[in-house]
Amino acid sequence: MLDVPDELLDWRAKGFWLPEGEVPARAFAAARHTLFDGSFTWPLLVVRDSAVRANIATMAGYADRHGFSFAPHAKTTMAPSLLQAQLDAGAWALTVATANQALVLRRLGAPRVLIANEVLDPTALRWLSAQAARGWEVIVQVDSPAGVERVADAGGLRVLVELGHAGGRTGCRTVDGVVEVARACAGAPGVTLAGVTAYEGALPDADAVDALLATQVEAVRSIAGLLPAEVVVSAGGSAWFDRVVKAFEGQWLDGHTVRAVLRSGASVTHDDGFYRARTPFGRVPQEGSLTSGLELYAQVLSTPEPGLAIVGMGKRDAPFDEGLPVTEAGEVVRMNDHHTHVRGTSAAVGDVIRFGLSHPCTAFDKWRFIPVADDEDVVVDVLHTYF
Repeated sequence: MLDVPDELLDWRAKGFWLPEGEVPARAFAAARHTLFDGSFTWPLLVVRDSAVRANIATMAGYADRHGFSFAPHAKTTMAPSLLQAQLDAGAWALTVATANQALVLRRLGAPRVLIANEVLDPTALRWLSAQAARGWEVIVQVDSPAGVERVADAGGLRVLVELGHAGGRTGCRTVDGVVEVARACAGAPGVTLAGVTAYEGALPDADAVDALLATQVEAVRSIAGLLPAEVVVSAGGSAWFDRVVKAFEGQWLDGHTVRAVLRSGASVTHDDGFYRARTPFGRVPQEGSLTSGLELYAQVLSTPEPGLAIVGMGKRDAPFDEGLPVTEAGEVVRMNDHHTHVRGTSAAVGDVIRFGLSHPCTAFDKWRFIPVADDEDVVVDVLHTYF
């Protein structure tokens, strides 16, 4: 069980209206406030409880049916109660992107963590190595002999060799590169090679994804003699996990057991933009579906031109890196720091508009506290995020 702190809400909690005093988050949720009873002000990010519960169950069932372990990317939400819900549904591990995020999960009590990134800072590596020596299960990525040397110098860790692709981010670009790094691991004191990992989410189409995953399988087979009895083979953003399942399903490495691990993180809340258009469940609807669990409510401040509403939310409140928010009230055409321009709308000054968001990974980090509402708009929980 994660240690989910009961933090205090006060005047610093954006979106909550608490001009005086303070209240524990659990007590606030127990009071059964509603979204529109004056307990909040605008803009306000809301997580819809029914959608999140359904999404967690859908991904847990999907991974289980295909014999995969699930290690959802915690960096999407960094919200302990959502992470606990994913662990309760059977998640094998939690994934993070940075040593700081790993520190948060260690303090919260996460039993097993994958760091889906290179860690080269000797201070962080020494701490990770010391925690591993105390029994914490943590695995980091390496993509160079120099990175392996850094891990060894800090005391050693379990590692995954990362395979990348041309024009991508980190990761060896070839099978030969993976072999070189794996051999460096074999010769490095304290370094334990656990398997091979990759990230396919930034690739443009299924052919490119399939090619990367086929190369990953080839890389695993090329270093089979250096691998332990159980081999971790990991991939899976939230856009192509169906292709990952096709590539890694089953036991295909003679003499070893393959633990195939999906890391899809955005699936916990899904969205109304980037992932709605790209979810694998659009290609394999018989496997399930995801529902957007993020809503942002904001108020119309001005209607200075016919059909134009200026709404009181902006880039400090909503993601905009993978598409603008959407609303049934019109078309979002532009965002500023604290204003959103909606065209083709009949909304009036003072109206509160509901927006759907695109890309949850850059939504949660803008909010320290987020109410969780049921389908009757009653607040049933308050998330706090740790970014």
